[in-house]
Amino acid sequence: MSFLSKSLLGQTLQTIGVLMLVMLVGLFLDSEFVAKSYYKHAQWINNVLVVILFIFLYLKSPKRTREQLIYAFLIAIVGEYVFSKFLGMYTYRLENIPHYIPPGHAVVFLLVYNFCKKSEVRKHSHSIEKVLTIVIAILAISFLVVKNDIYGFLLTVLVFYFLRKHPKEKLFYLTMYVFVVYTEIIGTAFNCWEWPPIAFDKFSFLPSANPPIGISFFYFGLDRGTMSIYKRRHKKEWNRLKQIRAISLKV
Repeated sequence: MSFLSKSLLGQTLQTIGVLMLVMLVGLFLDSEFVAKSYYKHAQWINNVLVVILFIFLYLKSPKRTREQLIYAFLIAIVGEYVFSKFLGMYTYRLENIPHYIPPGHAVVFLLVYNFCKKSEVRKHSHSIEKVLTIVIAILAISFLVVKNDIYGFLLTVLVFYFLRKHPKEKLFYLTMYVFVVYTEIIGTAFNCWEWPPIAFDKFSFLPSANPPIGISFFYFGLDRGTMSIYKRRHKKEWNRLKQIRAISLKV
């Protein structure tokens, strides 16, 4: 087990693997199938489980990470109401904002962040980035050709443009992109939520798949916001950390 935890595969399973399993089980509980066939209030089971997971991860995390989890949670609440309720970008099955969604965003942020900090992941970061870039390009082109997902394709282009300006965060955002695709495909397949056939259900010149493939572009707002708030509140500590990193790179 110790050998596995020190390998790239093991470290991936400990973070992204756990996250994928949690997402699959949670969204299945909130699925239309479970609600109609077994228990119509099954969404509440997922609400409770995700909140428990959020609290567990919060208590196990160091002080710095706890603070970021809270920021991610608060930004997610605002983002969900703005994008879903106010802008009509997507609609949840019960036309609400499920209680598990905001803490779920924070959990995703934390585990993707932890994945990128793992020793073997950092060691092979450039190779992982290349593989993820190829996978994303194939996904975006496939959705464009097969599903006429112009909206999602343009968002993917914006993602790559964004990454040109933030190369140090490339691994995190490429990983987030692929995981968001995984989440969105499962969520829409289970009818937990639905995306309209055109962007924001308003722009007919931007046909969209359900889900649009590049929707992680909007997730980046949560991630950037979380890090930005933390950096602003801890300028001295952050500058000291950057200096330490710069020295270590020179050595």
